[in-house]
Amino acid sequence: MRLTPRGLLFEGRLIPAVVGRGGIRADKREGDGATPVGRHRILACYYRPDRVAAPAPWAIAIGPRDLWSDAAEDGRYNSLVKAPYAASHERMRRADRLYDIVLTTDWNTPAVPGAGSAIFLHRWRKRCHPTEGCLAFAPADMAWIAARAAPGTPLLVPAPG
Repeated sequence: MRLTPRGLLFEGRLIPAVVGRGGIRADKREGDGATPVGRHRILACYYRPDRVAAPAPWAIAIGPRDLWSDAAEDGRYNSLVKAPYAASHERMRRADRLYDIVLTTDWNTPAVPGAGSAIFLHRWRKRCHPTEGCLAFAPADMAWIAARAAPGTPLLVPAPG
């Protein structure tokens, strides 16, 4: 899978994609809203079983206590954690539909404090609405990608220009 200026090229398809509000950057930092340049890999797939069917046999159901740590100073930074969790985090089981299907990447793994967490592939809010650094897609495209992107699938995000 390769991000291009026109979208994500994967298995012969060009899929419209949205990147982070901070653009595509080689110097990604926590909270900058940027999508990081690099060669990443898909690590896991999570899904909301109360909303969608498992997109792949290896997908993991998101439970009501599932969170993602974005607390750079915490030992569990940039990983799935369970509530209750006192440090800063993001809920995986969101009220909106953005995380109905989520592919996680190996960005900042093992975690370096402050280098940025949670570069996911997920559903977009709307076509041209930027993310906080993730890659986002139309719901049908996200399901199609998740069904085909097994753990270890490479994701190339080249530097702009």
